[in-house]
Amino acid sequence: MEIYQIRAFVTVARLGNLTKAADALSLTQPAVTAQIKALEQSLGVALFERSAGRLTLAKAGEVLLPTAESLLVLGAQFKAEAQQLQGSLHGAVDLGVPSEQPDFLRLGELASAVREQLPLIELKTLTLPTSVLHEHISTGRLHAALTIAANPPRAVHWMPLRSVRYRIALPVPLANALKRGGWREVAQLPWLDGPAGSHTHLLLRDMFERHGLAPRVVMQHDDQANLDALVRAGAGCALLREETALAGAAGGEFIVWGQARADATLGFMMPHERASEPVLVALSSLMQKIWKSRRLPMEPEVTAEQTTNRVTL
Repeated sequence: MEIYQIRAFVTVARLGNLTKAADALSLTQPAVTAQIKALEQSLGVALFERSAGRLTLAKAGEVLLPTAESLLVLGAQFKAEAQQLQGSLHGAVDLGVPSEQPDFLRLGELASAVREQLPLIELKTLTLPTSVLHEHISTGRLHAALTIAANPPRAVHWMPLRSVRYRIALPVPLANALKRGGWREVAQLPWLDGPAGSHTHLLLRDMFERHGLAPRVVMQHDDQANLDALVRAGAGCALLREETALAGAAGGEFIVWGQARADATLGFMMPHERASEPVLVALSSLMQKIWKSRRLPMEPEVTAEQTTNRVTL
């Protein structure tokens, strides 16, 4: 039994017309009908009598209607009180983040939402490699973190946000010299890598280890958010987010090598033992709203079961 099902029942009962109720709820008639049927199945009684395409309150519906209306009132009161409590939440939240573009992580939207809805909360971000983020969450040194991982982190509260795909980007001169080379030749090219334990480092190493190889790293760079600038300058090859790699290739700035790609997941994690703290519950709720409100076609919603490590050649 869900609150939206109760709302559909009360709205149809009040208006006495399925079409008007659907309009009032901004739903289709089949959707309203489905919600009422689901509620009836959950309760085990018929709330309406159906005849000649019309719905009239059944005896059980008449008896239960006042209680249903009271539940809606209590639900609205419950939500209002929760919103008031949000304003009283205060303190500092240490949020770990991977080295990525703030727009990609939607940090600006998060900061804006915290300022508006949790005005007494101070958000502090700390950029760390993936493995360190996981360690700090597991040990409680961070309140929460955004992270990019090939597999769901263990022993933490994990909320996947979107899938992320990485491609191999080569400077144009190196790509022209490579011609028809394979993985062994690509591994011998100069490579730009992130620090040990970072998401790009882990994905890059895993990609080459599957072929019994290791990339020839000539530079480790902490700022993985701007590796594309180094590839563009000809410093070496790098693993870039697919949208960045394809955009650069379309502009003739570098070359995307073959169909090789590595898949990972951007997610939000918290320590299990702190996930029920009011401040973190509120922060988690904001995070969900931000990512569900502006999901792009290339950002499919993911579940924990869909975040297994995948490397396609």
